[in-house]
Amino acid sequence: MTSKRAPRRIFPKVSTMPRPQTAAAQYLDMYKLTVEKTRLQQELEYIDERRQQLCDRLTEINQAIDELDAKSTVLRQPAQPAARPQGMNFAPTANVYLPERTTQAAPDTYNTLMLDY
Repeated sequence: MTSKRAPRRIFPKVSTMPRPQTAAAQYLDMYKLTVEKTRLQQELEYIDERRQQLCDRLTEINQAIDELDAKSTVLRQPAQPAARPQGMNFAPTANVYLPERTTQAAPDTYNTLMLDY
């Protein structure tokens, strides 16, 4: 995206030397005004396009916010437990099944190795 300068007041072009009052001078002034008018019209078209882009983006953002709000409302609602078929009980029980272990005696001697740094 290109950056534009901050808007400021547009002053008319001023010539340092006054021109003689001739038809050519009048045509030159008309040409200057026509060029400025064209430039201002192009700037207004750019501003209108940019405004439309911003409005479209705001519309997209508002739609996304509405969708996310609807999703968050659904997620905030408590989950409904699913109906369980009769005879199937998945509730935890108090039965604990320990793994089988063979009883092996611990070795009588341990080998210890010390490392000094």
